[in-house]
Amino acid sequence: MSAAGNGSLGPPATGTAFVPAIEVVGLVYAYADGTPALDGVSLRIAPGETVAVVGANGAGKSTLLVLLTGLLEPVAGGIRINGLPLGPGSRAEIRRSLGMVFQEADDQLFMPTAAEDVAFGPRNLGLPADVVQQRVNLALEQVGALALRERSPHRLSGGEKRAVAIATVLAMEPSILLLDEPSAALDPRARRRLIQLLQGLSHTRVVATHDLDLALDLCSRTVVLSAGRVVADGPSDRILADTALLERSGLEAPLSLQARRPCRRG
Repeated sequence: MSAAGNGSLGPPATGTAFVPAIEVVGLVYAYADGTPALDGVSLRIAPGETVAVVGANGAGKSTLLVLLTGLLEPVAGGIRINGLPLGPGSRAEIRRSLGMVFQEADDQLFMPTAAEDVAFGPRNLGLPADVVQQRVNLALEQVGALALRERSPHRLSGGEKRAVAIATVLAMEPSILLLDEPSAALDPRARRRLIQLLQGLSHTRVVATHDLDLALDLCSRTVVLSAGRVVADGPSDRILADTALLERSGLEAPLSLQARRPCRRG
């Protein structure tokens, strides 16, 4: 990882027991054509915290998540995961503590059965077969999908696919979950089940989403990105009730907070 100027990470703080699960300082990233994606993003996320990252299309939400995994390298700035600076020498170790659930569940499901998909990661860690099966069963049970063990992922509903995709990540036993648009394309019942599932997890969770009602229900804190910059960061109930801020950022208030308009009589 490259680091530059004031955005570079110095040595970890001493004399304090607090170590952020995620620390980002002055992060800058541009696409191959030079289009800026992130412009000096800084934030700290505490262990066990659930944080929504919201913004209009192109605000930099997904790019931020991918940068946290080390799949992309920033132009400038630094990332520290559980106190460890992300770089070539630490990337493999850091990825073991991170699990990312992509927007399209089909991007993570490619084996003949759900159980084989969930087993894929632990098997590639070289774990014994009995340990792999224990992790598969526990992960599927956590997401309420144990009955789907032998089902083909491509014959599952959207909500079932999302649950199995989350199980593939949980089986790796990460401490941090990154979720990119987790409620996309889900019907209301599947969406509610997803929220209940995520509420029951104790991991540090970072959720990039357009679904501001999900952010309000699930996340205690919301970070608003606009044009690659953090324009607001605070308690979700305050941030998501600020209609002027949301409008400036290309967003609308959650439906649950919008004033109800009376129906006109003919």
